[in-house]
Amino acid sequence: MSSQNHTLVTEFILLGLTDDPVLEKILFGLFLVIYLITLAGNLCMIVLIRANSHLQTPMYFFLSHLSFVDICYSSNVTPNMLYDFLSDQKTISYAGCFSQCLLFIALVITEFYILASMALDRYVAICSPLHYSIRMSKDMCISLVMVSYAFGFLNGLSQTLLTFHLSFCGSLEINHFYCADPPLIMLACSDTYVKKMAMLVVAGLTLSSSLFIILLSYLLILTAILKIRSAEGRHKTFSTCASHLTSVTIFYGTLFCMYVRTPSKRSVEESKIIAVFYTFLSPMLNPFIYSIRNKHVIHAMQQMTKGNLFHKNAV
Repeated sequence: MSSQNHTLVTEFILLGLTDDPVLEKILFGLFLVIYLITLAGNLCMIVLIRANSHLQTPMYFFLSHLSFVDICYSSNVTPNMLYDFLSDQKTISYAGCFSQCLLFIALVITEFYILASMALDRYVAICSPLHYSIRMSKDMCISLVMVSYAFGFLNGLSQTLLTFHLSFCGSLEINHFYCADPPLIMLACSDTYVKKMAMLVVAGLTLSSSLFIILLSYLLILTAILKIRSAEGRHKTFSTCASHLTSVTIFYGTLFCMYVRTPSKRSVEESKIIAVFYTFLSPMLNPFIYSIRNKHVIHAMQQMTKGNLFHKNAV
C-alpha cells in the first residue's frame, strides 16, 4: 500500500446496531446502564480483593486482573458507541479506529490467558494442594499475568498493523459498532489474503491453546474429583470451579462463533449480535458470577459494609 492511499483515509463511519432514531435512544439508555453496572461491579471486585486480607490468594489475584481487563475492554468500546447513539455524525478518526482495534484484540487475548491461568490455579489447588503455595507463588502468579498482557499486546499490535496496512479507497462505512477486524477487511480494496490467514491463524491458535490449557486442567480436576468418596466432598470441590467454568463458557462460546471463520457480509452482520454478548454482557456478568454463592467474597462485602457503617456511626 502506498503512503498516498494512507493519507486519503482520515476517518471511518460506524454504522452501529441500528439507524432507527427511536431505537437508538432506547439502546443508549440500556447500554449506559450496562456500562455503569460493569464499572461498578468490577471496581468493587478489585477494591474488595485489594482491601481484604482473606482474598490475598492466587485465585483472587487473577480475578482482580480479570476485572481490570473487563473494565478496559468495555471502556474501549462503550463510550464511543454511546456518543454515536446521540450523534448524527457517527465517525471515528483513523487513529481512533487503529487504537480501538489494537486494544480490543490485545484485551481479548489477554483475557484468554488470564482465564487459562485461573484454570491452572484451580488444577494445582485441587490436584496438588500440598505444593500449592510453592507452585502458585506470588512470583509465578505475576509472571503468568505479565505474559498474558505481553502476549495480548504483541498479537494485537501485529494484527492491527496488518489490517491498517491494507488500502481503504472505497466505502469507509464499517458495518459494526466498533472498529472490528472482519468488517474492516471487507472495506479493503487491496489483497486481503495475508491478513485473513493471519487473523485465522492467530485467532485459532490463541483460542485453541488457551482453551486446551483450560480443558486439560478440568479433565485432571474431574479425574481428581471422581476419586473423592463422599458426594458432599465432590460437590464442594467442584463448586470452587463453577464460576470459572460459567465465565469461560460465555466468553469462549461467543468468540468462537465470531472469529474462527472467514469474513463475509453475512458473517459480519451476524457478528454484531454475537459481539454484544462478549463486549457488554460478559464483563458485566463476571463480577456477579464470581460473587454469587462465593462465601469469601460475600463475607468481604459484609465486612466492608459493616466497617463503613461503623465508621459513619462513630463520626
